[in-house]
Amino acid sequence: MATQAAPAPGPSSQAAADPRRWLVLAVICTAYLMVGLDLTVMNLALPSAQEDLGFTDADRQWIVTAYALPFGGLLLFCGRLSDLIGRKESFLLGVGGFAVASAVGGAASSFGMLVTARAFQGAFAAMLAPSCLALLATTFTDPKEKGKAFGIFSGVAATSAGLGLIIGGALTSGLDWRWCMYVNLFFAAAAVVGGLLLIQKQPKTVAQMDIPGVILASAGMFGVVYGFSNAADDSWSTPSTWGVLAAAAVLLLAFAYWQTRAPHPLVPPRIVLDRNRAGAYLTVLVSGVGMFGIMLFLIYFMQINLGFSAIKSGVALLPMIVCTTVAAGAGAAKLLPHHGPRPLITAGMVISAAGMAWLTRIGVDSGYASHLLGPLMVVGVGLGLVYSAALGTGTSNVAPQDAGIASACVNTGQQLGGAIGTALLNTIASTAAAGWLAGHAEGQPTPEQLGLASIDGYITVFWWCTAIFAAGAVIAALVLRPGPLPGPAHAPAQPSEQSEAALS
Repeated sequence: MATQAAPAPGPSSQAAADPRRWLVLAVICTAYLMVGLDLTVMNLALPSAQEDLGFTDADRQWIVTAYALPFGGLLLFCGRLSDLIGRKESFLLGVGGFAVASAVGGAASSFGMLVTARAFQGAFAAMLAPSCLALLATTFTDPKEKGKAFGIFSGVAATSAGLGLIIGGALTSGLDWRWCMYVNLFFAAAAVVGGLLLIQKQPKTVAQMDIPGVILASAGMFGVVYGFSNAADDSWSTPSTWGVLAAAAVLLLAFAYWQTRAPHPLVPPRIVLDRNRAGAYLTVLVSGVGMFGIMLFLIYFMQINLGFSAIKSGVALLPMIVCTTVAAGAGAAKLLPHHGPRPLITAGMVISAAGMAWLTRIGVDSGYASHLLGPLMVVGVGLGLVYSAALGTGTSNVAPQDAGIASACVNTGQQLGGAIGTALLNTIASTAAAGWLAGHAEGQPTPEQLGLASIDGYITVFWWCTAIFAAGAVIAALVLRPGPLPGPAHAPAQPSEQSEAALS
């Protein structure tokens, strides 16, 4: 007979709250910052790495893709694995493995060695990311404190990619591209020491791993990330794009069907059928798509058209990062407990859409203060509100045995959004630029015409991002429930799922 799992901790359990929980939060944020940084930290270092290791322009994409593929493909598996082996154990394994892979990548003597190291970074990031969010959700039990903790974590999650550009540019210019890898060792050392000393062991779920589900989900997610990555750098018409995406769709549909039949589903349907959690996963995906309008094309505009250096481009994003952090903290701590996720996420999407629409005013004579600073701050506020509500809602009201997989669903939405955004927006920009040249340039285009064409592509992307965020507002308003989040409830255990009550 199945033993009922322990109910999710509620306000009454505050007496047993971890007295070192705020230090644990610092450890979690340090580890998650490392994962987020590496999504973008190598972007500005690619030319230097290419010159040093001698790989081709066509190979450059693999430095980024090698990280994204295992990260996106293994998230669901690693999220459930953290529930089975223990979140502290998976956290430490993820941090340690990420550090070793970073050291190997920094010492890479060939293109293959660097790509392999990046792939292992992605695999260990897939283990680390859901463990961080699950530890956060289970460490803080008081609703007010949980709101503050999620606000801080949301700020880190929403700004880590932007910080990666700043740190990557600074390290590449001031030291060497290899330090974009070595810098992770400092974060990892702090996270390992803090994890060993501060994080308490938590109950483990006793259940069988859904092997068919792991195969279907991992292969499907791998295909989605690879297909969209290939579209961003090649073409939508190649079999390696549409063929892989079609196969991925079939695999994910088979996975969804299997989850309704599996005795021990990898993603229990109760996780994603809750309206609030489903809405949170969808809005994280949508915001991930739209955010790449800033992370890719505004950076292109500043560097190519305005002549900003790598460091200057990264520093130019600081006002957005500050606004995101402040809005995330205020949203999670002050607004979410009283109003619930629907008004926060809807308003955040609308504000982000307004900021992206404002960016469409750029031109060849644009200045940073006059044309970029205001929109960046507006988008930062919008993203902060979205992330503060979505990250907390995505793990809300789940029993401890489901915290890891619920966290993985949040991270999966973020990874899918980034992959889709990169491919979709690259295609839109290149198509718009080609269309402008076809209508304005006769024969070989001049450098001025190429610059105008690229700006037209960026403006078109920003309008699309406006529409994407607006669609996210509609999704949030329709899917999310009105009112504050419900209190912790006991999630029914599946057959043979038990929770080990004793902590080692």
